[in-house]
Amino acid sequence: MPEVIFPGPEGRLEGRYHPQKENDAPIAIILHPHPQFGGTMNNKVVYNLHYAFYNMGFTVLRFNFRGVGRSQGEYDQGIGELSDAASALDYLQSMNNNSKHCWVAGFSFGAWIGMQLLMRRPEITGFVSVSPPANMYDFSFLAPCPSSGLIINGTADRVAPPADTTALVNKLKEQKGITITHEEVEGSGHFFEEPHMDTMIGGVTSYVKRRLTETSR
Repeated sequence: MPEVIFPGPEGRLEGRYHPQKENDAPIAIILHPHPQFGGTMNNKVVYNLHYAFYNMGFTVLRFNFRGVGRSQGEYDQGIGELSDAASALDYLQSMNNNSKHCWVAGFSFGAWIGMQLLMRRPEITGFVSVSPPANMYDFSFLAPCPSSGLIINGTADRVAPPADTTALVNKLKEQKGITITHEEVEGSGHFFEEPHMDTMIGGVTSYVKRRLTETSR
């Protein structure tokens, strides 16, 4: 999988880019957890999400937010990281002009950034939010949430308690015109320790595959 360096708002960003042979393949970006708590693009959940999307026929990009790995800049409370994600999507789109589907998937802090990106970019057709930290960050900007997506979390998550995730889901479900699917992985913590990783990735895969056969948003 080729390493790529692409321009971000604060300098170079480091990523891994995995193209399909078909030039109209759907595209997806994968967003990693909190940079100040060891989050990188090589996080296990991020890595597994990357390959799950690739194996479903997506051209995929994951990258390090500013100040992580070889990405330039420094942590910016989520504001700069959202700009980094927008730059990553620009880069991915510039090489995949014929793509009809555009997805964003994020884990933990990355899920929060991904949902904000969704609000800015109407071309995003679907999202996957894994363990969104609804207890730590304000998700009220999702009014209305512009596209349907999957929120998936573990029932034993101590970092982002399930009750907060359920409250977020219930709020989003009141909105018309979109469908929020919520799945819980029984017994799993925040990081989907074995054997829960396969269950989570299986849930994501079946959801995304189903969405790709539907025409509605």
